[in-house]
Amino acid sequence: MKNPTAAEIREAFLRFFEERGHRRVASSALVPQNDPTLLFTNAGMVQFKDVFTGREQRDYRRATSAQKCVRAGGKHNDLENVGFTARHHTFFEMLGNFSFGDYFKREAIAWGWEFVTSPRWLGLPKDRLAATVFSGEGGLPWDEEAYDLWRAQGLPESAVHKLGAKDNFWAMGDTGPCGPCSEIHFFQGADIPCAEEKAGGTCLGVACDCDRWLEIWNLVFMQFERGADGNLTPLPKASVDTGAGLERMASVAQGKRSNYDTDLFRSIIRAVERISGKGYGQDPDDDVSMRVIADHARATTFLVGDGVLPSNEGRGYVLRRIMRRGIRHGKRLGLERPFLAEICGAVLDEMGRAYPETEQNRAFVQKVAAQEEEGFRRTLDRGLAILEQEMSRLAAARDKVIPGRVAFQLYDTFGFPLDLTRVIAGERGLRVDEPGFDRHMAEQRARSEWKGSGAEAVGDLHKHIAAELGEGAFLGYETTVADAEVKALVVGGVRAAAARRGDAVELVAAATPFYGESGGQVGDHGTIRGPRGLVRVADTVRPVPGLTVHVGEVVEGEIAVGDIVSLAVDEARRDLIRANHSATHLLHYALRERLGEHVKQAGSVVAPDHLRFDFSHFQPLAAEELRDVERTVNELVRQNAATDTSVLELEEARQTGAMMIFGEKYGDRVRVVRIGPSQELCGGTHVRRAGDISFFKISSEESIAAGVRRIVAVTGPAAVELAQRTDEELRHAAALLKAGAFEVAQKIEQAQRRLKELERALEEAQGQVAAARSGDLAAQAREVNGVKLLAARVQGDGKQLRDLADKLRDRLGSGVVALGAEQGGKAVLLVAVTKDLTGRLRAGDLVKEAAKLVGGSGGGKPDLAQAGGSDPAGLDRALARVEELVAASR
Repeated sequence: MKNPTAAEIREAFLRFFEERGHRRVASSALVPQNDPTLLFTNAGMVQFKDVFTGREQRDYRRATSAQKCVRAGGKHNDLENVGFTARHHTFFEMLGNFSFGDYFKREAIAWGWEFVTSPRWLGLPKDRLAATVFSGEGGLPWDEEAYDLWRAQGLPESAVHKLGAKDNFWAMGDTGPCGPCSEIHFFQGADIPCAEEKAGGTCLGVACDCDRWLEIWNLVFMQFERGADGNLTPLPKASVDTGAGLERMASVAQGKRSNYDTDLFRSIIRAVERISGKGYGQDPDDDVSMRVIADHARATTFLVGDGVLPSNEGRGYVLRRIMRRGIRHGKRLGLERPFLAEICGAVLDEMGRAYPETEQNRAFVQKVAAQEEEGFRRTLDRGLAILEQEMSRLAAARDKVIPGRVAFQLYDTFGFPLDLTRVIAGERGLRVDEPGFDRHMAEQRARSEWKGSGAEAVGDLHKHIAAELGEGAFLGYETTVADAEVKALVVGGVRAAAARRGDAVELVAAATPFYGESGGQVGDHGTIRGPRGLVRVADTVRPVPGLTVHVGEVVEGEIAVGDIVSLAVDEARRDLIRANHSATHLLHYALRERLGEHVKQAGSVVAPDHLRFDFSHFQPLAAEELRDVERTVNELVRQNAATDTSVLELEEARQTGAMMIFGEKYGDRVRVVRIGPSQELCGGTHVRRAGDISFFKISSEESIAAGVRRIVAVTGPAAVELAQRTDEELRHAAALLKAGAFEVAQKIEQAQRRLKELERALEEAQGQVAAARSGDLAAQAREVNGVKLLAARVQGDGKQLRDLADKLRDRLGSGVVALGAEQGGKAVLLVAVTKDLTGRLRAGDLVKEAAKLVGGSGGGKPDLAQAGGSDPAGLDRALARVEELVAASR
């Protein structure tokens, strides 16, 4: 290939390995589906991790992919380097070929060499290529096999280099698969600066940190298993995992020294040039900002496209940092209007064909980008002003440190991520007191925590009981009634042998059908009857894992540790809870079907009288969308699919595609609940068939946080009651309007139009009265210190006073108008000054002084200003004060 585009390189790589028996596998999402511990997908092998370890079997043993990757948080974090180097990115594409116990080093090395050197493929000059192999270290032998295979491809001895474990040995973790790796490097030129040479040394070649030799492909050979004792044993089936960054491959194939000069970025940077009116390559500082914007727009586009939304925690916080860093660099370029959404559009123009799942979310991606930028811009200027003030103060100070208090204020009030403050400070040679920032953050968290009396002591008590008794059996999936032994009682915050009538009690049994509040589902109510007493259970909780506590009151006799009791759940209440819990699963499915797969559960409450479901979505649902979601849920209810539950190993459950919640802690064995097309990991109680839900009705939909919506809904009898109440309200409104039930909206629109007509007519009449009054008032104007002054008390609101002042000012021609009025027990003041006098008398100054006499404040423009106050009794004094100020003016 001659001068290939990045798209041509991507397609050629995948086609090359397809022709060699590999399955082309689509990129997985940036949010790993099979590893909730991983922040983002950061390598091509992530989606194949379970295949490599043998936990998952697929119908192919060779695969190739172009994988979307992000490295901007946790261990792999390139964020702060982006824009300042030729290679660092937050988002990048990883080309890879994989062997799951099929071929090994011979084929991987031969194919790698063929792809990069063959004229049919990348066609790089062989004399500018080198390879590295593992040199041996820590008792591990050097990779002589790989060395011989590279030599067999025709590389001279001088082009095959031995490097240590830091560069050429890979491990999945402290234990597990590992092995040597081998890299292909491309020589960019001796004219590239080298820090080693500047320091008086010699360039280290492929081992040097300079860019003369550029790594373009890493071939990992998984051939050992490292045990807990650190010993290595050969794997029964060795595997291959390779990774080649598309951005780097494009740069060498297109003869560019920087990834940002390739076609992957040039069209995006051109969009930045067009919006900013500046040219790339004309100013080094502007170039940094353009590179940052281009890179961060790519990360924004693909993260949002895969369902990540900006927030203040987890993945959303990383995205917010990326977006705000990009927006701030736009500010540095002089972009005073929102631009990020437009640049995200340019990203999709370049890459949408390769990633159609992201292209399908174009409108959503741009909406999220626009809303985040609009929100950040509202506080950015104020935050920058505070930071600039602090940096100016420190310019002459000996200690060049931004106080932690200031950094926290910027974070807490103005939405500045700490690393943004750090970067801005660094540009001025300052640093941030990060320990101080952390202290303020900890104090804020402490202030937000509820500190109830005795809570810690009771919590410790629960932990002791759980440790002593072990996990009790939950019988509530099969029954609502069971007999069990009382194992522990707590009365008044301490362990007790017995509880008597009137005691508030916490009871722990060896087994229970009662569901303890967890996963959003509220705890069960019911009764516990013993041989000598009865407890009415008002709540069931799980204060620590494995411990179910029945909270209630002894209403008859006494209950003692060791009693065999009969535990009975309030079944009617449980049935309502079951219906609402199953409805949340169907609602989740319907939302994803209607709005897209970016919808993820963000919280829920399942109670007997309603359900509440929080989910990721960035805009209010239209009436049509709500109707479609409600209709889908009710269709699933009518289909009456049986609820199927199964307990699986966690890895097996992941393979089923069941919905998992990031951050939720799952055990080794999990419960998968299937209701028709819905499939989720869930430990709650559910209906036996979807039809048991009976009827589903949404009662409200609202925003609860940036990017998070909330739906409240009801099912069964509560849904019928809501529908009936809605119908009654509609009929009542229809009767008042003397209309049919389906004519109400039309009649209200007619009434609103008529009301507006009457309001306009009233406003015109008031204007006519005001005009007449202005003539009378204008006649009351007096000359004070050579200035016509009209100061009078009138009636009206702020708008009416402004209209009247305009008319009076016009009638005076030159002068000052001061009006005062009482409205709703408050004082309103307005001062107007004709433009010829604003150099001598400013309306804002006059009204500010006058407002002090009515207990208020105000201000405005030189020719018109308004104030309010709490003391209307001072209006006459305030107007007199205006006259004093005019009299004293020069």
